[in-house]
Amino acid sequence: MPQELDRGMERALRQAQLAYDSGEVPVGAVVMRGERVLGTGYNRMIATTDPTAHAELIAITAASQALGEEILEGCTLFSTLEPCPMCAGAIVLSHIERVVFGASDPKLGACGSVYNLLEDGKANRKIVVIAGIQEFQCASLLQSFFRRLREDAQRKSRNGHELS
Repeated sequence: MPQELDRGMERALRQAQLAYDSGEVPVGAVVMRGERVLGTGYNRMIATTDPTAHAELIAITAASQALGEEILEGCTLFSTLEPCPMCAGAIVLSHIERVVFGASDPKLGACGSVYNLLEDGKANRKIVVIAGIQEFQCASLLQSFFRRLREDAQRKSRNGHELS
């Protein structure tokens, strides 16, 4: 099982890199059934001006369209960042059986960090959660992105003061 988890997370990391390259918060997600990739996604909130355009939701939608149904039983969602409450709700409603994520989200994580919407059993199903797969790589990409944003903001601030 560890190789399967690594392969799925590597696919999600490739999606996160696409987000990074396009200036989006680098979160990537993949929905798989066994070895078959059903849907992929990366954050597209800026490009679409849609606050719901999270990687997980895009991947779930793509997987549902690939199967022609809204129920994704037997599927695993791989995400580079712990899903938020909105994404956790979609995971529950789509009947995904397992969620694998890399980096924890200490502000909005809904898979155990802040909330535990997937394993508390209140939604008539308990979803298996596996955390920390390739955590360093997932967290490093996020840290690099936010470091770059801060540096860009500082550069703009300095340039703005020079013009005054």
